[in-house]
Amino acid sequence: MITLVIVFITFVVLYFYNKRSFNYWAKRGVKFEKPILFFGNILDTYLLRKSITQGFEELYKKYPNEKVVGFFRSTTPGLLIRDPELVKRVLITDFVNFYERGIHPDKKSLEPLLSNLFFAEGDLWRLLRQRMTPAFTSGKLKAMFPLIVERAEQLQARTLDAARNDRAIDARDLMARYTTDFIGACGFGLDAGSLNEEDSAFRKLGQNIFKFDLRLGVVTFLKDTFPNASRNLKYVGHLENQVFSLVNEIQKQRNYQPSNRNDFIDLLLECKQKGIIEVESLEKVKPDGTPDRATLELNDMLIAAQVFVFFAAGFETSSSATSFTLHKLAHHPDVQRKVQKEIDAVLNKYDNKLSYDAVKEMTYLEWTFREGLRMFPSLGYLARKCSRKYTFSELDLTIDEGVMVIIPVQGLQNDPQYFDNPTEFRPERFDPKNSSDTNKYVYLPFGDGPRACIGERLGLMQSLAGMAAILSRFNVELAPESHPIHPPVETKFDVVQSIEGGLPLLFRERKKVV
Repeated sequence: MITLVIVFITFVVLYFYNKRSFNYWAKRGVKFEKPILFFGNILDTYLLRKSITQGFEELYKKYPNEKVVGFFRSTTPGLLIRDPELVKRVLITDFVNFYERGIHPDKKSLEPLLSNLFFAEGDLWRLLRQRMTPAFTSGKLKAMFPLIVERAEQLQARTLDAARNDRAIDARDLMARYTTDFIGACGFGLDAGSLNEEDSAFRKLGQNIFKFDLRLGVVTFLKDTFPNASRNLKYVGHLENQVFSLVNEIQKQRNYQPSNRNDFIDLLLECKQKGIIEVESLEKVKPDGTPDRATLELNDMLIAAQVFVFFAAGFETSSSATSFTLHKLAHHPDVQRKVQKEIDAVLNKYDNKLSYDAVKEMTYLEWTFREGLRMFPSLGYLARKCSRKYTFSELDLTIDEGVMVIIPVQGLQNDPQYFDNPTEFRPERFDPKNSSDTNKYVYLPFGDGPRACIGERLGLMQSLAGMAAILSRFNVELAPESHPIHPPVETKFDVVQSIEGGLPLLFRERKKVV
């Protein structure tokens, strides 16, 4: 009897705990999706039946006449932003109110590998951003380009082997190996060997980072629903030993000093040598109301965390975008021929050698890549968290600290209101002559504002170089096992989008390269 009473009381407590915020949007007059007990509006994501990007895109399309839509991530209220001017306000104008991403439910208990530039919040983020920005200047990127050329040649060799054997190859895996090898070289001064070794350790690490399985779904649910009780659960704890060992070994080989290789590890070692970093605080103010100062000293754990995110973000987003673009080019041979004509003409000016300056001249190739990113952005949504009570004046809507704010990039970039006939693959959209204010703050594959992707130019450079290397030597064609023009999305992925079953394509040697 006592046991039944305890069970009943526990159920009642959990019931009211989970329903405590479910009238949040009704009180504020915001249209919202009716939540489910415990799960809010993302049950399908927890069960791996739908990616979170798919869920947000569906919510975006369901309310075409609303500027904002309410939802619940477990019991936490969330606000989906549908209006470009509100997007600008969240990302740029009123950034001080939305400087947190809020992806991790508890910023005070970040696990070691997530104490990086992508997941860090507040002062930790600002301190890291200030020190890491110098790694991505134009001069640094140009100095890295010979490393890209080496990997591009290996990419061509691997593709040639498949072409001569008349077999389809997964473009996603192919481009992931290329970007993995480049990140290994420019990030760590290592030969990752992904293009030459089927079971490369670096390639396995990359696959494990983005493996979103049932365990991770359970961890996500528990952290969303019971953040305090689940603090000891980890998203990427299984990778800690591998990453820490790798970074420690590299530092040891360099005697814990910069090696003049000008790679990412060198930058972090230089930052460590400079001692304490200091910036204006986002989170603390002095008694007179002015910002306090925040300080940080890099240690081995923080260095490993930055290496982790540099590797993860550097290879996965780029390989997703390039392979999807190649898939589109296989379905649109007329566009492919235009891209190849430009590549041939530019390379002819540079003695048929890939170079930094040559890639910069391949404008139609860039438009094509950007069109691929528009249709299928690697990051399908941007997340922010309200850091203090905030009012959207034109909506007469006030939200509280802790409310999740979502910008549905996939939805915005495929909305006919901003992009005419959005299902059509048309690179000319990105010709500056066709630019329009109607799509300002809706094309956001790299984000915008102070938390925009720090590696945008690096990602663009390695992606365009990889595609130029492929398309200068090969025609990309559909294989019997290729996906239709609109391939199915992998529902088990979260932060970075992927295609279910990869992207198998045929690569044929071009008979003549001008």
